[in-house]
Amino acid sequence: MKTWLVAGLIAWAMALGAFQALPRCTALDPENGKVGDTIAVKGENLNKTNISEVYLTDGSKDTKAPISEQTDTQIKFKVPEIKPGRYHLAMLTANGASMIEQPVVLTVE
Repeated sequence: MKTWLVAGLIAWAMALGAFQALPRCTALDPENGKVGDTIAVKGENLNKTNISEVYLTDGSKDTKAPISEQTDTQIKFKVPEIKPGRYHLAMLTANGASMIEQPVVLTVE
């Protein structure tokens, strides 16, 4: 009986480890910016363990935005050389397996 319980606990712990927390953005500060401005992304699970790169996307083209600071609850990036318009934020996972589009929009002036 004890062997079965230990095996069950080990399997349960391994299953929990398989569910990596997904990054989630809740806000941009500010929501408008110009090329070269610093934008702060607020959210959770935004650290380097989860996110390696940030992109601005208009649905057809993804433009990499250089990250200047990164913590679990915030990423700061500079607005890259892109034309004015509305852009969704997309994040590349640290393992490079997924590009996750976030429900926040930056208006570039």
